[in-house]
Amino acid sequence: MSATVNWIPEGMDREVPSAARAYDYIAGGTHHFEADRKLGDQVLSVLPARDMSRHNRQYLQRVVRFMAGRGIRQFIDLGSGLPVRGNVHETAQQAAPECRVVYVDNERATIEHSELMLRGDERTAMVGEDLRDPDAVLNAEATRRLIDFSRPVGFLMLGVTQFLHDEDDPWAITAAYRRALPSGSYLALSCFTWDNDRETMRNTVEMFRRSGRTPIVPRTGEEVRRLLGDFELLDPGLVFTPQWCPDGASGAAEERSNLYAAVARKP
Repeated sequence: MSATVNWIPEGMDREVPSAARAYDYIAGGTHHFEADRKLGDQVLSVLPARDMSRHNRQYLQRVVRFMAGRGIRQFIDLGSGLPVRGNVHETAQQAAPECRVVYVDNERATIEHSELMLRGDERTAMVGEDLRDPDAVLNAEATRRLIDFSRPVGFLMLGVTQFLHDEDDPWAITAAYRRALPSGSYLALSCFTWDNDRETMRNTVEMFRRSGRTPIVPRTGEEVRRLLGDFELLDPGLVFTPQWCPDGASGAAEERSNLYAAVARKP
């Protein structure tokens, strides 16, 4: 089977769009179908999502390298989407081959694709659970097999909090994960925000509402800070994604985005 099709499960309905595949399309990837491209084009009609996805992926890679450089050898990525090129396991294992990665997603198509894409990688797994259920995520077989909670963990929640509504209590959910992490662990966030371009965010929220898809909830900087709890916010603080420790591949350090970024450490 060629590399172009070995990620597609037998019997996959290509007419049903997948949020993860649509994101891959927006990000310039190759793992998507026509239905996903139509969904992605809907998003692109109201939101500069190509730039946002580029900034978020570059931020992910900088964060993972940062954590690996400080001795982190195990990572959990909530709401991960597809484990395509440049994602957590590839970046982490380039920095330190012994790194172990648990991806978490509850979209059935994403789980099925990921299980094929990760075949043969004993240090990486997909957990098919809803991130709103911390107990299920933390006690999943793959999590317990790959993550040693007596040692620091790199915990990633990138581009996912907008799908947690206030009635889900994202602050309580994040607090449950923070409690489970040992001292020395890192929490990295990227979150949709109102604070850069309110009109674009308003149009995006309305597009999701009209399309019948799960509404999104951008948040203010103060609401994002609450997700960090009593963890120590690291420099450069709460900034837009391209502004978090930019490197030569990241563009202008003053560039803004519709995503906030923050990294904090558990004392």
